[in-house]
Amino acid sequence: MRTPASIRGHPIHPMLVTVPIGLWVFSLVCDLIALRSVHPEVFFVCALYTMIGGILGALLAALFGVVDLLFLREPRVRRLALTHMGVNLAVVALYVLNLWVRISDPTGPGLPLALSIAGVALLAIAGWLGGALVHVHGVSVDTKQAERTDAGQAASSR
Repeated sequence: MRTPASIRGHPIHPMLVTVPIGLWVFSLVCDLIALRSVHPEVFFVCALYTMIGGILGALLAALFGVVDLLFLREPRVRRLALTHMGVNLAVVALYVLNLWVRISDPTGPGLPLALSIAGVALLAIAGWLGGALVHVHGVSVDTKQAERTDAGQAASSR
């Protein structure tokens, strides 16, 4: 189920989602390190900037995710994709709120840390749904290319 949001047969959305995922997880790691650090402010600033990068990366990845969504025809797969998108939008909203809390009241890690933990938990759910779209339903998978590759491997093993 290939979509136009690809480069030479490689889907763009799955490539881009690694950026916000990595940055948001690292932001949480910075928050946790800050709890035990002699200089927690350094890690709070690092968490803040990685959070901003994650938000920007998620918005870019979402553009290509929407293109993928527009080309889904099967109602069941489309519903799953809409759920995946909804959870991801909630994650982005949660990180925007987290960012606002950090900037407006940078006094302590309590609420920002809780928001980061909730964000990463929701991110795991969104990733599970995205994985189901790709690995169970074949979204963004070029089955014709896979068949050609399988046939080529079978011929070369004879």
